[in-house]
Amino acid sequence: MARSVLVTGGNRGIGLAIARAMAEDGDNVTVTHRSGEPPAGLKGVICEITDGESVKNAVAQVEADQGPIEVLVANAGVTRDTLLMRMSDEDWDAVVDTNLGGTFRCVRAVSKSMIKARKGRIVLVGSVVGLMGSPGQVNYAATKSGLVGMARSITREIGGRGITANVVAPGFIDTDMTAALPEKVRNEYLSRIPAGRFGNVDEIASTVKFLASEQAAYISGAVIPVDGGIGMGH
Repeated sequence: MARSVLVTGGNRGIGLAIARAMAEDGDNVTVTHRSGEPPAGLKGVICEITDGESVKNAVAQVEADQGPIEVLVANAGVTRDTLLMRMSDEDWDAVVDTNLGGTFRCVRAVSKSMIKARKGRIVLVGSVVGLMGSPGQVNYAATKSGLVGMARSITREIGGRGITANVVAPGFIDTDMTAALPEKVRNEYLSRIPAGRFGNVDEIASTVKFLASEQAAYISGAVIPVDGGIGMGH
């Protein structure tokens, strides 16, 4: 039976791969995007996750179209990388308000219908950087680390209602962003990954699909690394 699924930031990269994979499995999927048109073959809703009213309205539109949201994949995020001493308040605030605040607003907006239905899957897309840390990413790493505490608090609060909340922590994944890195930087990253390669977006999507499935009903508050081994021990 098709489920009502919302994927934030599902218009490109990892989010798009997740949305397409779930749609191909027969789910009724809508992606959030900030402007323009949704990706071909997918439904979209304009949403600015830093604005609580925008999130509330987007969720209402999705639920009117495809029913109460049963699966939320919170993927939308931004980076403002720079060294700590050069990081401005704006650099910090923009990343925290989007990656952490935006995820909170989306979870809050869908939780009411999940609690009422006594079922739901919440998957937060974190990062290995949130577990290991990374120079030049104090803001980004702090937000991705914060998602772990968020998922675990959600689990303790509403886990008894048939709702799970988990974090997928991707490592270095082949996307437009990593493709644009200088070859020297790419090689330096590769040298640290035990698997000897970058991951691909489909490997993230398949993990998210599993966590959103009935087979994962007894997994909650977990962090699932998909990183080729780079984050071991963290």
